[in-house]
Amino acid sequence: MLSRLFAIASKEVRQLRRDRLTFGMIIGVPLLQILLFGFAIDLDVRNVNAAVSDHANTSLSRQVIAATEASQIVKITQSAAGPEELEALLDAGEIDVGIYIPHDFERRLIDGNRPAGQLLINGSDPTVEGIVRRLGSMPLPGQRQPPNLFESRTYYNPEGRSPVNIVPALIGVILHLTMVLFTAIAIVRERERGNLELLITTPVKSAELMLGKIVPYVLIGLIQVTLILWVSQYLFDVPVRGRVIDLYLASVIFILATLALGLFVSTLAKTQFQATQLTIFTFLPSILLSGFMFPFDGMPRLAQWIGEVIPLTHYIRLSRGILLRGADLSQLHSEIWPLLAFFGVFLVLATLRFNKQLD
Repeated sequence: MLSRLFAIASKEVRQLRRDRLTFGMIIGVPLLQILLFGFAIDLDVRNVNAAVSDHANTSLSRQVIAATEASQIVKITQSAAGPEELEALLDAGEIDVGIYIPHDFERRLIDGNRPAGQLLINGSDPTVEGIVRRLGSMPLPGQRQPPNLFESRTYYNPEGRSPVNIVPALIGVILHLTMVLFTAIAIVRERERGNLELLITTPVKSAELMLGKIVPYVLIGLIQVTLILWVSQYLFDVPVRGRVIDLYLASVIFILATLALGLFVSTLAKTQFQATQLTIFTFLPSILLSGFMFPFDGMPRLAQWIGEVIPLTHYIRLSRGILLRGADLSQLHSEIWPLLAFFGVFLVLATLRFNKQLD
């Protein structure tokens, strides 16, 4: 009996050694996870983009602004003329915190009866909102007791409900997983059944075959978006403050980017099992580095650079911007171009690899 078990186990090991992709996944997945969780994930949010409107413009107000930035919770990137401009910057997604210092800032600080200034906070992420609120009781140099420094005003999710933050991003997570997996398996299945050899004998070109394969999945993706939106509104009361057509346009571009990634994965995999493994391999960094599970601002700079290449990062900003802040695509155009570039690059790579395999 032991000899038979040993023979079967030896055969399994030899098969794994011959299957280089599976063997690489056995080593690569745990390494990727430990690297991501060990180095890239940091729950201490730092350097949140902020703008300041200093109407007092005194040495004390400038000292307070310097102390606020020295806390490393916020990074002041812009100045604004007043509260209205701070709100406009919040709506456009250019900042997450607005610091307003009124002209009577010093008098308020000395009286101590009311807050000396105001924090305008993007509350779509309750974690970030809670950390930024700490600035309201920030100690100042030379003072024993923390002053009544800032009053906090939370926008977009004042109740701090988690579904409001999670559900818009969840649309992208579901689309990413299903679109990459469906496309990769569909192409590999055609190859396993020998249908690709039949298509080679037809006048269809590789680029036409690639594009034809992804068109039905665009429609499937839009059906998924509709279903998630319906459930999120009626079960979780997630607001839709922007135009729905903008969300659908952004979703189409994101779906194209994920389908191009799925086509590329299909050129690497030889079996449907390998296609599934590779999809999970691409899914892990997307879900951990996109800002879905952990605050994007809390990640190290290197992890943020990698996250900027991932399509899910930009779609999460688009969906939260449109649904929660009521932004339109013209305000979020900086998130569109990376998705289009990703789609173009991976469609070309998939087509080139497909041509090479046919040769």
